[in-house]
Amino acid sequence: MIESNEAPPRIADLRFLVVEDHGFQRWALANVLTSLGARNVLNAPDGQSALEIVDSVDEPLDVIVTDLDMPGMDGVEFIRHIGERKVRAALILASGLERSLVATVESLAKSCGVLVIASIEKPTTARKLEAALLGYRRRGLDGDPPRELHRFEEHEIREGLRNDEFEPFFQAKMGLADSRVVGAEALARWRHPKMGLLVAGSFMEFVRGPELSEMIVMVMARKAAQACLEWRAARLPGTVSVNVSPETIRNVAFVDHLVETVRAQGLDPAQMTLEVTESAAASNGALESLSRLRMQGFGLSIDDYGIGYSSMERLTLIAFTELKIDRRFVKEALASDPSRAILESSLEMARKLRIPAVAEGVETNLELDLLRTLGCEQAQGFLIARPMDKESYLEWLRLAQRAP
Repeated sequence: MIESNEAPPRIADLRFLVVEDHGFQRWALANVLTSLGARNVLNAPDGQSALEIVDSVDEPLDVIVTDLDMPGMDGVEFIRHIGERKVRAALILASGLERSLVATVESLAKSCGVLVIASIEKPTTARKLEAALLGYRRRGLDGDPPRELHRFEEHEIREGLRNDEFEPFFQAKMGLADSRVVGAEALARWRHPKMGLLVAGSFMEFVRGPELSEMIVMVMARKAAQACLEWRAARLPGTVSVNVSPETIRNVAFVDHLVETVRAQGLDPAQMTLEVTESAAASNGALESLSRLRMQGFGLSIDDYGIGYSSMERLTLIAFTELKIDRRFVKEALASDPSRAILESSLEMARKLRIPAVAEGVETNLELDLLRTLGCEQAQGFLIARPMDKESYLEWLRLAQRAP
């Protein structure tokens, strides 16, 4: 389901910057982009020159295609600088370096707040670039921020909450043994009166402070509980998962508020799983809240497992009921030995803890086949189902149950 009221941007409307130290390759990259329909392509021979262009352009860039191994300011330093400048352009890495090193740079970019939509191996071809640009045209479908990111003020978010503009969209989780739906994750959406439907990546970074964070979580929990009750009333399967922010999980008073809210809708807490990031789960102050929530019957999920820095000893102190593997390792496991090793060790960790593992971000049949081969129990991603509003998900779930 398309989660934006805007049509995907055309290549002709995008503003490109090519950063490449080799003169012929720089020309070739610009030429390929032009052949794909690009009309506005700038170029630079190294990171320093590129940074000067970034600082001087009248209109913001949309896509930067950059090499990594360059004299002077290389691509890695360039990424750090554009992260510090909060440049909103998407990045395509075009490099001949080994895949494990490129993956490290992708991680660095993410930590700097820079969005990498693709990494392509040299020599660059029109087909590779066109496939990479598809990632840009799909931005907003899976939670990435839109091209022009509005900086929301606290009063705007509070007004949206007062006007009941926030709601969950539901993305199904499927059991890999029998291809049956086992539940759904509730993903926050904002039906903004002027901007249309906004995905979480458009506004959640502006939700600051424990009070406002808890307000968002409680709205999602209340509406997710209502939806889950409708599924059960229709004799349809599945529990529902709700994301809980680090600020919220550290507030012990949140536990009583959540229990009261979910029970007030008539849902048994055992039918709801709370997803907490690995780093948040390992933080000081979270242990009491997580223990009390589990005692009340809620399921607990380690979200984005593999990208946090918590110790295994810390995680084993919490009675988690599910482990969700970050989509990065699912996506790269077919081509990257380190990513496959992390995927396999994560699945082994789940088996030792005797809890199901859920692979996130599954988009291709090759990824699904690999997960089945490795013994992953559940999967979630666009290949299975896109996030849907309550009514659409209920209809989709009915059809999914009838499928052989």
